[in-house]
Amino acid sequence: MGSLGRCLARSLPRGQPGLSPPGPRCYGSAPAALQEKTLLLAKPDALQRRLLGDIIQRFERRGFQLVAMKLLQADRSLVEQHYEQLRLKPFYPALVAYMTSGPVVAMVWEGYDVVRCTRAMVGDSSAVGTIRGDLSVHITRNVVHASDSVETAQREIGVWFRRDELVAWDSRDRDDIYGP
Repeated sequence: MGSLGRCLARSLPRGQPGLSPPGPRCYGSAPAALQEKTLLLAKPDALQRRLLGDIIQRFERRGFQLVAMKLLQADRSLVEQHYEQLRLKPFYPALVAYMTSGPVVAMVWEGYDVVRCTRAMVGDSSAVGTIRGDLSVHITRNVVHASDSVETAQREIGVWFRRDELVAWDSRDRDDIYGP
């Protein structure tokens, strides 16, 4: 199984029949030198359908560390800044309208290989076992946005958060996972 498959295989809770096979896992809390951060947005449909707890739980069970979170009604300028690379796409006006139609929750998660593992956990709407596969109802209502690279994550985090809104804290499970 490739590393992307290992991340995907561990995106569901351990020990529940039919949910996750045994095997390697992508761990979240890593020594500072191995950390990276990613942006995850819970979109308006996730909040309307009260899915936020399930989404957060998947990241916590993986061992990723939440370092910032806020609930907000995103205005048009914030959404346009976030999705600037898509402005020439035919679906762009509908995307902006959707993202400003209700509150969103912006989160920054930190951990070892968190960008790649988050993308695997998010998946697409047809991939059972992923956030979108399990929770989304249509490709245009796909519950979450996740950064697609470390560089994109850095830019997107800067769009949604000020530097002083990111909280640096030590997770008590770090030594259990990586050793002292």
